[in-house]
Amino acid sequence: MPDRVLKVPTLDEVAQRAGVSRSVASRAMNNARNVSPAKREAVARAATELGYVPNATARALATSTGGSVVFAVSDDDPALFGDPFFSQVLVGVAGALDRSELDLTLMLASSERGQARLDRLLRSRRSDGLMLMALRGDDPLNRLVAASELPVVLGGRPLRGEARWYVDVDNRGGARLATEHLLGSGRTRIATITGPMDLQASVARYDGFVDAMAVAGRGSDMVEHADFSFEGGAQAMTRLLAVNPDIDGVFAASDNMAAGAVRTLKAQGRRVPDDVAVVGFDDLEIARHTEPALTTVSQPIRGLGQEMATMLVRLIGGESPTPVILPTRLVVRASAPG
Repeated sequence: MPDRVLKVPTLDEVAQRAGVSRSVASRAMNNARNVSPAKREAVARAATELGYVPNATARALATSTGGSVVFAVSDDDPALFGDPFFSQVLVGVAGALDRSELDLTLMLASSERGQARLDRLLRSRRSDGLMLMALRGDDPLNRLVAASELPVVLGGRPLRGEARWYVDVDNRGGARLATEHLLGSGRTRIATITGPMDLQASVARYDGFVDAMAVAGRGSDMVEHADFSFEGGAQAMTRLLAVNPDIDGVFAASDNMAAGAVRTLKAQGRRVPDDVAVVGFDDLEIARHTEPALTTVSQPIRGLGQEMATMLVRLIGGESPTPVILPTRLVVRASAPG
């Protein structure tokens, strides 16, 4: 009768029993930092129950490296990587992770294949956590996020449901500031160009516009929707002027759309700001180079990425951080002087 072969337990099995990722289990076994006492205890208990004993080679490899986190992107537009907003968020994320032992993996998850790869990664627990920007209402990644047992940090609040951990900016308050500035400068026929209304940021910025107009006793029915792009803003401005040629102020919910609106206004013989004042949102580089330079709502874009990564590191370490709302401020330039 052949000798019975004993199955040697693996670190993956320890991690699964402890309810943690493989890299967390590895760091716990090797007394690395960024592991909470509760997770350390769960890993030790699982290892004892399974009879797991790390070999010397595995221990040497484990102590020389940390874990990893994923930043998933639900977009396949090649222009995304040239988008200054996205790049500044990533710079902030990378800067915060540089102070930890965690590596950053960027995943494109817009296609079915990309979503399947992300799903496999999350289920395998070979990553410690996930970051992504707030998703549109019908995005398939919503399902993956809801099913994941790993910590997930969102950049921005979701449109539907409740997110446990997120970092957002004061979109509603910033939009209110922008609209109040237009009203305070004597503008009475003010329109808005929103972003996609299946994004919470777009809804919040529209709500801020409505808030300010209501307090001033003004109507808020001059509204066009676009997609945060330059061309989208230009086209929305064309539609607004066709129905409301007496507009004298515009709040666009992104600098790209505001710059597009300025182009349309000029093409139709309107002077900015003499005839129509324009305010944007973001304070991207384009705001400084538009002619005239854009008055805009400044949001801490790099800070958004830094706070997302910092929150995820704290979660991986066993802490329980609360959601963060970052402030916005108005930057006055020539497109809408005071």
